[in-house]
Amino acid sequence: MSSNHKSWANLVGKPADEAVEAIKKENSNFHVIKLEDGSPVTTDERHDRVRVFYDENGNVVSEPKIA
Repeated sequence: MSSNHKSWANLVGKPADEAVEAIKKENSNFHVIKLEDGSPVTTDERHDRVRVFYDENGNVVSEPKIA
């Protein structure tokens, strides 16, 4: 299944695990990474990587995007 999404604003505030599964369900080729908010990340750009940043409660804090 292909995806036209480049970001998922609708997942902000949702549990991070739920967000990861929703993105993978939409496109199983995405490499979805769950990261604590404020974690250091590389600056390289990949078109198959989606980062999901979460807070201390495990909820998505910013719009997951292809990066």
